[in-house]
Amino acid sequence: METSTDRIAREISIDASADRVWELIRRPGWWINDGTVEDRGFDEGSDINVVTHPVHGTFRIKTVALDAPRYAAFRWLGDGDDVPTTLVEFRIEDAGSGVVLQVVESGFDSLGVSAEERRRQFEGNTEGWRIELEAALKWALQP
Repeated sequence: METSTDRIAREISIDASADRVWELIRRPGWWINDGTVEDRGFDEGSDINVVTHPVHGTFRIKTVALDAPRYAAFRWLGDGDDVPTTLVEFRIEDAGSGVVLQVVESGFDSLGVSAEERRRQFEGNTEGWRIELEAALKWALQP
């Protein structure tokens, strides 16, 4: 059981190639959904993308690093560029037959919110990453 409230780490095995999974994880905000990945498009020429979901709202996401086909990192952007936010990192590792997709979201302890709000966000995202990794699995296995 994970006891840190600063970092969430989850992983899932996917019977697909690294290139196939990379097609998904390179997209800023692909994880903002209700358990099914939806193509919202993104501007590959910009390091900041805006993702709008009809239920969850609008989010600004900065692309921090892309190292095809193994690593992608994004930072949520708050109302200002100097507002502390969490970092979302995805790693794809070969697993013989298929890959392991890992997500790590870190930085909750530096958020400028109350301990109660930080705990709420941490708990919500902990459950959310379980759902989003399952969505990634379903997406990667589609023809």
